[in-house]
Amino acid sequence: MKTSSSLEFLSDELGRLPGVGPKSAQRIAFHLLKIPADDVARLALAITEAKQRVRFCSRCWNVAEAELCPICLDERRDASVLCVVEESRDIVAIEKTGEFRGRYHVLLGAMSPLEGIGPEQLKMKELFARIEPEGVQEVILCTNPNTEGEVTAMYIARLMKPFGVRVTR
Repeated sequence: MKTSSSLEFLSDELGRLPGVGPKSAQRIAFHLLKIPADDVARLALAITEAKQRVRFCSRCWNVAEAELCPICLDERRDASVLCVVEESRDIVAIEKTGEFRGRYHVLLGAMSPLEGIGPEQLKMKELFARIEPEGVQEVILCTNPNTEGEVTAMYIARLMKPFGVRVTR
């Protein structure tokens, strides 16, 4: 079926999103054409507004709309326990459990030598800079259980030794 260039452009752009293949992109594009223009405008506004307002917390690198994210601003959180995750979405999953009351540090990825991602491309330096000033006593490594996540966790654990903090996985 031949589609208009505008529809192809929309499908192509949607297909660039992670986890959205060509068929899903086309299905979403057709859905957007069927729904009311107000709904599409609201979606476009939400995307634009999020892109303009959301940034990274200057302390933990979680997503935030201010200098610090709500978790870093919460004085009730235990600053002595730091949970290290790869992405902000990992925090969402942990927070849903309601069990963890410490603070976080987002690496913004994992080490992957094949892709040219080393410690310099991640928020490692910022992680180590937090340990002493914030009185961190325990670091929980919650990287993904894949090769990249394991390599990242082992690297951090090795470099944490001189700090004398407890490192758990």
